[in-house]
Amino acid sequence: MITVKQFYFNDLRECCYVLSDESGECVIVDPGISTKREGERLQQYIAENNLKPVKLLCTHGHFDHVMGNRFVTDAWNIPTYIHPADKNILKMAKATSQLFDIHIEDPSLDTVDINGGDEVKFGNSSLKVISTPGHTRGSVLFYSSPDKICITGDTLFAGSCGRTDLPEGDSKAMCSSLVDIIVRQIPHDTRIYPGHGPESTMVEELAHNPYLRKDTWLRFDI
Repeated sequence: MITVKQFYFNDLRECCYVLSDESGECVIVDPGISTKREGERLQQYIAENNLKPVKLLCTHGHFDHVMGNRFVTDAWNIPTYIHPADKNILKMAKATSQLFDIHIEDPSLDTVDINGGDEVKFGNSSLKVISTPGHTRGSVLFYSSPDKICITGDTLFAGSCGRTDLPEGDSKAMCSSLVDIIVRQIPHDTRIYPGHGPESTMVEELAHNPYLRKDTWLRFDI
C-alpha cells in the first residue's frame, strides 16, 4: 500500500510528494525545494521513516517543480525521470527562474525518459504514467490503480486546471487531456494530489470543477 506525504515548498507553494510502501523504498515527486530548511524537512521525514529514495519523478519541467532536483540527486544519488518533451524546459529551468528573481541550481540533465503507458516501479508498488499535454507538452500524471491515487502535477487542481498561456502550453491539448485521460481513464473514487493546492477526489472535481464540464469541452470541439 502506498503512503503519500505532501510538502509545500518555495514561494509558489508547490507540492512535493514522497510516495512509499511497506518495502521502505520511496520515490520523490517534484521536489520544489528552495531553501536549506525545506531540504532538511524532506531529509528528516525520510530518515525518521527509514525510507530509501530510489527515483526522482517529474510531472513536468517547470522551474518551481524542479528547484530541488539537484539537492535530491546529490543527497541520494538517484535517477531523474521525465517525459522527453519536457527535457528542454528542464534544461532552461535555471535561466527561467532568474526571470522571476529566483536562483536555483541546475537540475541534473542525466535523465530517464518516461512516456504515457509506462510503469514506474518502486518497492512492491507501480505507478502508471499517463501523458497529459496542455500545461506543457511533456506533462504527465502518476497513477496507482490499487491504491486509487493520482499525482496530477499542474494538469488538474482542486477546482481548476493548469495554465496554458506559458511557452509550450496549449489550451486545446489541455482540454483534450482532461476529457480523454482524466475523466475517462481515472476512476471516480481516485484521490488526486495536485502540483499546487489541496488534495481532492475525482468525484469532487467532476461535480464542481468548471474545467471538467461538458460545455467547456464543446468550446474546443473535443
